[in-house]
Amino acid sequence: MTDLTTIQKIVVWALPLIFAITLHEVAHGYVASLFGDQTARYSGRLTLNPIKHIDMLGTIMVPFLMLMVSNFIFGWAKPVPVDPRNLRNPRRDMAIVALAGPLSNLLMALFWGLIMKIGLTVIQQGNGWLGVPLAYMGNAGVLINVVLGVLNLIPLPPLDGGRVLSAVLPPRMAYSLHFIEPYGFIILILLMLSGILFSIMGPFVFLIVSTIRSIFGL
Repeated sequence: MTDLTTIQKIVVWALPLIFAITLHEVAHGYVASLFGDQTARYSGRLTLNPIKHIDMLGTIMVPFLMLMVSNFIFGWAKPVPVDPRNLRNPRRDMAIVALAGPLSNLLMALFWGLIMKIGLTVIQQGNGWLGVPLAYMGNAGVLINVVLGVLNLIPLPPLDGGRVLSAVLPPRMAYSLHFIEPYGFIILILLMLSGILFSIMGPFVFLIVSTIRSIFGL
């Protein structure tokens, strides 16, 4: 992406990022509603309108700062409210609700892989003005969604993986895990700064991205 201007980077990365974090949260709320909790629906969060999900820090400030210092944009949206007390089987259903977010990202990564394939095909047909943006945007969409999906599967509260771990642990151990949640973001930042986070995620991200590329012959 080094050959793109800042404005071009924003155009290429913004749409995949917005859809990635919006659909991630909607997936949580939608699955929760299927299991009996309508909190997200009553809060007006079961909508694809990104404005309803914008978090000033995670959706605007962090992505903009990352754009200024790197060739990758990452962010998050406001968490969709879920009340486990309304779920039919709180522990089991909460795990499924948590998994819905990362699963939606993996499905979106496949979608963006298709967009990238279409873009490259259009370029080969001589229509670079349309194919190049599609190819760049498709590539960005694959990477954003795979990273977001893999990151959220890390078993650390308040990430989705932490909620899944809480659901499968014995109740006493799950209760103890909740005490880590207020420090989860700090732990995540320390793991990222130390390089440990990328060492953990890297092989999984590479494997999934490579698989998607193979599926579409990229």
